[in-house]
Amino acid sequence: MIQQSKVLGTLGLAMRAGDVACGEFLTEEAIRSGRARLVIVAEDASENTKKKFRNSCRYYRVPFALYGSKETLGKAVGKEFRASMAVLNPGFAVSIGKNLDLEEKVNGENENI
Repeated sequence: MIQQSKVLGTLGLAMRAGDVACGEFLTEEAIRSGRARLVIVAEDASENTKKKFRNSCRYYRVPFALYGSKETLGKAVGKEFRASMAVLNPGFAVSIGKNLDLEEKVNGENENI
């Protein structure tokens, strides 16, 4: 079961610590550079955006989750609307990942986070 307050609160802490890459370009860059430990895409993002990040995460073996709305994710990190974000810190990624239904797991486990 997803615990919304824990996910959003931890995302906010991670953002203040500088451990979140927000927005399509920065999220994509974090995945490709190997810095992303967890990718979260808003449930109301376009199908193209969801597919793009799902495929990219599968290829680069990064855990992936669909969660919340663009507005909810944006507010959690102190921005307006955010359709995608990458958590860069392994500790924050583990904490957030425990409270999410991860779609993409690495070898059945979350070894990347």
